[in-house]
Amino acid sequence: MKVFDIKTSGGGLRSASEVENIVQEDAKGKVHGDDNPGTSSLLLFRADILQKLPVPRQLKPDGPPPPKPTPLYKPAPERRPDITDNFPLAAKVNSSSSLPEIPPWNKPPQPHVQEKTPLFIGFTRNWRLLQQVVVSYITAGWPPEDIYVVDNSGVMQSNQKGLLTLQNPFYLNYARLTTLLKVNVLTTPTLLTFAQLQNFFTYTALEKEWEHYFWAHMDSPVVSDEEYEEEGQPYRSLYIRAVDVLRETMRPDYGLLAARWFAYDRLSLVRTQAFVDVGGWDTLIPFYMTDCDMHERLWMKNFTIEDAKAGLVYDVASGIDDLEMFYRRKPTSAKREELSAPAMKPDGRNSPNYHELLKKLDEMQRAKNEDKAGRNTWQSAQQGGKGEPFYRDSAGFEQGISMTMNFGRDVFEAKWGRGACDLRKAGLDENDAWRLVPGWEKKEAQKQAEKDREREMKEQRKKTENQKKESRSKPISRLD
Repeated sequence: MKVFDIKTSGGGLRSASEVENIVQEDAKGKVHGDDNPGTSSLLLFRADILQKLPVPRQLKPDGPPPPKPTPLYKPAPERRPDITDNFPLAAKVNSSSSLPEIPPWNKPPQPHVQEKTPLFIGFTRNWRLLQQVVVSYITAGWPPEDIYVVDNSGVMQSNQKGLLTLQNPFYLNYARLTTLLKVNVLTTPTLLTFAQLQNFFTYTALEKEWEHYFWAHMDSPVVSDEEYEEEGQPYRSLYIRAVDVLRETMRPDYGLLAARWFAYDRLSLVRTQAFVDVGGWDTLIPFYMTDCDMHERLWMKNFTIEDAKAGLVYDVASGIDDLEMFYRRKPTSAKREELSAPAMKPDGRNSPNYHELLKKLDEMQRAKNEDKAGRNTWQSAQQGGKGEPFYRDSAGFEQGISMTMNFGRDVFEAKWGRGACDLRKAGLDENDAWRLVPGWEKKEAQKQAEKDREREMKEQRKKTENQKKESRSKPISRLD
């Protein structure tokens, strides 16, 4: 590469046309006897003359630049109807005293039972379902001060400051939960996966020195079983029966317990130290299969997980339109909107209103299980919130979560060499994690392993024979 200046031999500056001629000649390989046409030279220009130079002809584009690709968008998702708040009375009042009383037969004991009974309810999306499950636990007798809603929406302090609106999937009415319903709200610093959220429960229990804690799914409302009677025992609410289970598991002779499940783990009682002893939930498996991994590891360590009963636990994908139904009150006269909460007379235990509530919850649970679109459509029911803090596209968020779920399934299979959950039945223990050949149970893999073992044994026999031959061929040293 040659370097030229635009100065003349006398120190002056070449004209613009002279510089252009140099560029043209250089392109033809005729500058200073260049024998390599087509090679380029590096020309040094001064800024004050550079602005005066025309664009050399060979550098000018032959036509307009090609157009940039136009972004292609997916079809807009079908707009779903806006949701409405499913506790109209709570939206109108400013004091907890204006809400209906808890059914007298389900009121929590005063004073509080001796045992600590914290209940975690995790939340990410769908306010209607969260509010429903919180109201259901309160009206089933759980002390509000023992309920801890964990705001895992990933919007930091936005819900606490009231910056989101009802149509936003991540909206949570912080003031209503803490002021009217009198429950606690904990906020995660960022959006956590299911496995991370479970470890957050355990960490919080350690920080507060809770030896046991309960946790519940936000799509699983509960009702006290008002038809349940135990011989020689008075009626017991869902909360009191859960306390009975806790007391049973606290006996010194109970054994190595990890958890008690009420309707699988829709409501679960956890012994904190057991979860710590196995290293907590594996956060590399974010969602599905992480429960399988955790429970199998507990069983591998000889911990037990046992079923228990405390009441009726449902699994739903929708919310009752008016949560006053859980308070079991109905107007005694006039129109509902003309009555205040204290003017509403409670019905009785095991009343027609009670059975109407159970029928409604049964229908909702059946609808969820029979929905051809899937059981968890409630997670993407809301599509609003654009322009609000931490806004996320609803369909995009759902797709990202789904991709993360699939990634977790892959991690589980890589960790244990198989995708099925029954690890102990397959003969595995905790020391097998991350050490197994993928697909080790398949016939092809087993045949290949057998061939590898035969080859290794053959090589080892050959090595041993060679060592013996070398030993025999060596001269025996003698001491004179």
